Amino acid sequence: MAPMNSAPLLLQQSLPPISSSPTETLKPKTPLPVHNSTLGARTPAYSPCYIRVCTGKTTRGSGSGRGSRRNPDDYHATLTALNSKGRFPRKSLGQHYMLDSEINDELTAAADVGEGDVVLEIGPGTGSLTNTLISAGAVVLAIEKDSHMATLVSERFAQTDRLKVLNEDFVKCHIHSHMSSLLGSIEPSGPNSRLAKVVANIPFNISTDVVKQLLPMGDIFSEVVLLLQEEAALRLVEPSLRTSEYRPISIFVNFFSDPEFIMKVPRTKFFPQPNVDAAVVKFKLKQPVDYPPVSSTKSFFSMVNSAFNGKRKMLRRSLQHICTPMEIENALGTVGRPATSRPEELSTDDFVKLHNLITKQ
Repeated sequence: MAPMNSAPLLLQQSLPPISSSPTETLKPKTPLPVHNSTLGARTPAYSPCYIRVCTGKTTRGSGSGRGSRRNPDDYHATLTALNSKGRFPRKSLGQHYMLDSEINDELTAAADVGEGDVVLEIGPGTGSLTNTLISAGAVVLAIEKDSHMATLVSERFAQTDRLKVLNEDFVKCHIHSHMSSLLGSIEPSGPNSRLAKVVANIPFNISTDVVKQLLPMGDIFSEVVLLLQEEAALRLVEPSLRTSEYRPISIFVNFFSDPEFIMKVPRTKFFPQPNVDAAVVKFKLKQPVDYPPVSSTKSFFSMVNSAFNGKRKMLRRSLQHICTPMEIENALGTVGRPATSRPEELSTDDFVKLHNLITKQ
């Protein structure tokens, strides 16, 4: 990685031309210290640290804390925010910052974010999407692993009580507890006000972890809107039976949600530019009472994973640790599938029926 004092120059050289930037030269502040990424160097652990906490009770729909007119977040706004802390995107954290405010508008619209909504944002970065969410009237819980960016976004919105920043690694934090606490501190304004939403431009390298953690939380989130790598988005939303793209995660997504592909986002909309295009995906979460009827979700997904561990094997062989091959063949017949079926040939409903037939109560 280049020395930190060269970051502003690198940013200016790497970003596309700016059509309407101010005439004065940007003068970055003295850079904050960064984590030493040298092999073997000691790096500080990420500890849960609330940068800013909403004070008192917030009433949904009150309109308090909303800023004045929203400023678009484009090339110049992102450059300014990063230069203000002498920051350069960290590849190890999968940091790719959005340069087009219209994409943030699309993300916010896809989740139908409105006045009084509570929204979880993962990886706020410079606060580009955060700005759009707050302007739409939302109360935002932003989780940021990079301590410097957590400070930056907290300082940027220091004048509003609609933002709470948590400096922590999302995949390791107790998100259900944090969201329950935040929802409990806000006075409800309607029948669906006890459910929050997720709107986030997440690092591509944690997409699967984020999906697995959020989708089973239909008791606390109504919908999850994510900006993902396009290939991953298509695999999650439109997997086809009898293809290599059909995997256990496909069953998982359809078990807990109704997914929808919203739009493609070109790679040129990010800084630094990734090697792949992205896409906006919306997951309408199912309430626990609406999950497919299985005696145990743990047992169900254990069976699904076992089935795909031997993907080219017939189910009567890969699942014989559960019951005999003959019992599996009989169950497949009841489901309406041939005795020689392989896992990629069964839909989510087929797996649910098979599980309920062969697992021992």
